[in-house]
Amino acid sequence: MKVAAAAPLNQKETNMDRRQALGALAGGLGLGLGMESARASTGAWPSKPVRVVVPYAAGGVVDINARAITTTLQDMLGQPFVVEAKPGANGNIAAESVANATPDGHTLLVSASFLINNPLLETGLRWSPQRFVPIARFANSPSYFVVNNDVPAKTVREFVQVAKAAKQPLQYADGGTGTPQSMATLLFQQVAGVQMDAVLYKGAPPSVPDLLQGLVVMAILPATVAIPQVKAGKLRALANMSHQRSLQLPDVPTMAEAGFPEVTTLSWYGLHAPAGTPAAVVERLSTAMKAACALPAVKERFVSAGGEEAYLDTAAFKRFLAQDEVRWKQLASKVKS
Repeated sequence: MKVAAAAPLNQKETNMDRRQALGALAGGLGLGLGMESARASTGAWPSKPVRVVVPYAAGGVVDINARAITTTLQDMLGQPFVVEAKPGANGNIAAESVANATPDGHTLLVSASFLINNPLLETGLRWSPQRFVPIARFANSPSYFVVNNDVPAKTVREFVQVAKAAKQPLQYADGGTGTPQSMATLLFQQVAGVQMDAVLYKGAPPSVPDLLQGLVVMAILPATVAIPQVKAGKLRALANMSHQRSLQLPDVPTMAEAGFPEVTTLSWYGLHAPAGTPAAVVERLSTAMKAACALPAVKERFVSAGGEEAYLDTAAFKRFLAQDEVRWKQLASKVKS
């Protein structure tokens, strides 16, 4: 399947943006001697390519949003940022891999709600949130409640009627238990009073062929996966899971407008490092992310990926995570009750 491509960049404008970002990065670190002095303040970091592990399939919303910022980070910091998709086990394979990595700043995890949700929903995990340190958040992204075109429902309430009238539970695509899309689908079933059967996939992109063929009838999909299919008329979007309508699909109502405000869900993406990573490395990377997120070119890439820039520095990201954990604990208790 095709995903939304990054917007083409004007080379002159891009070079100017990068020069501004480099200056902002050096200034943010309190250094007036250029990037070499900035590198010296954190030892040799980065002294080799930085591996950025994505816990979901390549081509999905997390992968594309991660690449939107890492492309600029490698220019700013002088080493390649190699994005590696490591899907499987609802993000647990990637999380365990990074948790066990050397805490030197050369292995990072693209974090999302699974980092909070999985410990709430699963047992026997071989990692815990305490084995990571947050660096910064860089983007948010909406998701969409979509159905196969053969489903005779034009609204979420009509879909509820279809699901309740079915002789057996309808099947839906689940891209991973720890994802906000999965949590929202489970919560939707509880709030709407319907029962559906999950078909599990290693991320959202692999579920699309089955959705198009009608082997599963609905899913809550990330923007990068949903928008191209909806715009092509291959899937029907019944609601935007965010708190506001999207500029890319302005005719699609929010979940609150559709009558189910309790199921409103927004995905977020950040970077975490293994616990023990030097504070100076965390600070330098957070500052670089701030400079990158301020660039119009990077913001455009987020938009083309179906998201939006949403930078939070390390301290603010920690507060956000604590608040998000409270919310997801409440949702998890409802889902499991």
